[in-house]
This record gives sequence, structure tokens and C-alpha cells, in this order.
Amino acid sequence: MQKARIKITSTEISKINQVCDYISSIADKTGVVMRGPIPLPTKKLKLTTRKSPCGDGTATWDSFEMRIHKRLIDIGIDERALRLVMRVPIPEGLNIEIEMIDV
Repeated sequence: MQKARIKITSTEISKINQVCDYISSIADKTGVVMRGPIPLPTKKLKLTTRKSPCGDGTATWDSFEMRIHKRLIDIGIDERALRLVMRVPIPEGLNIEIEMIDV
């Protein structure tokens, strides 16, 4: 049996949830088996910079952080379901990887 493994990554959690809901509605309509969305660990990218442009003055710092959220969905392969998943509207700033795996 084959499955499609879908990895969704974005910095905005609302976009991820929107696409996950869309994919789960497709799975319900077509009747295929779906596992997920499984939340993967959030990657936090941190950057600390000095506030003063010249380096003189008090040592005050600015901290910036960007979070990258990930979700994993396993969906059973059905030709109709796969065609519908390929047509999912993808918002800007969202990455989707679809991989076929044997189980």
C-alpha cells in the first residue's frame, strides 16, 4: 500500500491550519485514510543586535525571533484524492512537500 506524506512549513500558523483543514475535508469527501496533522517541533531563529549604531553609549540590545512551524500529514493514495490535494490553494509564504512512500 502506498501513502502520500505531506510536509507543510510556514512562519504563520493560521495559514498552516487553513491548508490542513482543506486537506482533511478532501480526505473526508473521498473516504481515504488520513493521519494528522502531526505538529513537528517549531524551529526558532533568534537574532540579537546592538541598538546603538556606532557602538558607543550603553550596552542595550534588540532581540528578534522568527518561528518556523511544521505539520506532517499522511494520506492514503487514491487517484481522485491526490488530484484534489494537488489543486489545494497555497497561500504565499507556505511551503508544501508531497512525497510518495510505501507502507
